[in-house]
Amino acid sequence: GDKVSTVRKGMEELNNLVLKLVDIIMQLAPFGVYGLIGKTFATLGYTAMLPLLKYFIGVIIVLLLHYLITYQSLLIFVAKYNPIKFLKKFSGPMMVAFSTSSSSATLPSSMETMQDEFGVSKTISSFTLPLGSTINMDGTAIMQGVATIFIAQIYGVNLTMGDFVTVIITATLASIGTAGVPGVGVIMLGMVLQQVGLPLEGMALVMGIDRFVDMFRTTVNITGDAVCTLIVARTEGELKGEEVAASVKKNKLA
Repeated sequence: GDKVSTVRKGMEELNNLVLKLVDIIMQLAPFGVYGLIGKTFATLGYTAMLPLLKYFIGVIIVLLLHYLITYQSLLIFVAKYNPIKFLKKFSGPMMVAFSTSSSSATLPSSMETMQDEFGVSKTISSFTLPLGSTINMDGTAIMQGVATIFIAQIYGVNLTMGDFVTVIITATLASIGTAGVPGVGVIMLGMVLQQVGLPLEGMALVMGIDRFVDMFRTTVNITGDAVCTLIVARTEGELKGEEVAASVKKNKLA
């Protein structure tokens, strides 16, 4: 009631402040990316670009396979939803994620799309999407696994089967603890490298191009959040029909 109105207003103002800070960081991010890539070229030279290109392509291929196999299967067999329709409706948040590389910055767009386009109730979307943007980082876990193998090859370290299991477990745990802001995934990579005895300096090898990788893995991350939201909404009976969603969207615009 009225007793908590001051606290609520303070939290809303704090939220607006954080969003404004994120907006400022997004405007400065291109200069940081330019500096990182420039440093990579200056310190490693053009000879390092081919291995980095292979690493980049490798991550993209695995992310694409994860999207096509894991997410599409969940959409078809669990959420009972057409993958083509899903892609058309959710393309907006995916583009926001691709351009900002931030799950947190994409959250408002994702919530609005899930409610207006898919007919997911606000009760479900307001719980699953913020939770997913915090702990559901499939793309980040994939990047950390591929980056660890890449760095091990650069330093000539042969990873055992036990090391691979350690990388899988540690990368998964590290991705859960990763914040939904740009560039944090490569910082959490240090935890994975330590677990298999690789030098932390190896992070510098991938940091220069991480912004580009981050754009793709963030897109995969928020897509996973949306798929999980559809599954929960379907199982809980909170998924409205497309006609109802269109009507709600029309009334909101009016």
